[in-house]
Amino acid sequence: MEAEGWRYAIVFQVGNRMTTQTSHTSNHQPNPTPTPTMALATQLANVLDGFNRNAPTHVKDPINTARSEVVTTFPRSAAIQPGATLPSFSLANASGGQTTSAELLAKTPILITFYRGGWCPFCNLALHDLQVNLEAFKAKGVTLVAISPELPDESLSTAEKNELKFIVLSDVGNKFARQLGIVWKQPGTMDAALKAIGTDLKQHNGDDSLEVPVPCTLLVDQKAVVRNAHVDPDYTKRLDSKVALKWADAL
Repeated sequence: MEAEGWRYAIVFQVGNRMTTQTSHTSNHQPNPTPTPTMALATQLANVLDGFNRNAPTHVKDPINTARSEVVTTFPRSAAIQPGATLPSFSLANASGGQTTSAELLAKTPILITFYRGGWCPFCNLALHDLQVNLEAFKAKGVTLVAISPELPDESLSTAEKNELKFIVLSDVGNKFARQLGIVWKQPGTMDAALKAIGTDLKQHNGDDSLEVPVPCTLLVDQKAVVRNAHVDPDYTKRLDSKVALKWADAL
């Protein structure tokens, strides 16, 4: 790959520090770095624009094709809907223990966000957006919970990298996400494309299924009823925390 002489970087800001994912292409400059006050949608759009402008064809084409396919084919109606009862769960936490839905809901309503993994820059921006608004959620009596299919050690790394002060859980094998109807099996072409930018999903998730959850945010009341749900198969778009805070006002 070094002989190809290509280099590209997706740069985004998490908190007050810079995170850079680097591979190789021509000497294009990355997008201007988003600032902490920049709207989440703008930050996400900037990362996507930088990827499309700077990534080599053999990386961006399979990734963009797969994204277009899931956007058009994902059965949104099969995903969990408002009014449904959240299935109970017991998932590994980043500290090595187990966290259950029963113990969480016994204390407060919960806002659950499913993310693909700490390797995903769009996910990291969304997680950071939640962290920025953590105190506002606490003030409304809502506990934040982030769930991905990553192994517990990888979840811990994600929590540390993003300086997350809320609960991060591992849904290994996407078993819980599957109950909610939000699992996407990525095409085989994604394996090589992701490895080209330094991401080995088998290492992150402990399996070679290439399955990831469709980004999903749920507000669940203490009776385990889903009060609000946002499911978007386009992983470059995420629910802004300010919208979720408005949801909490109606509890």
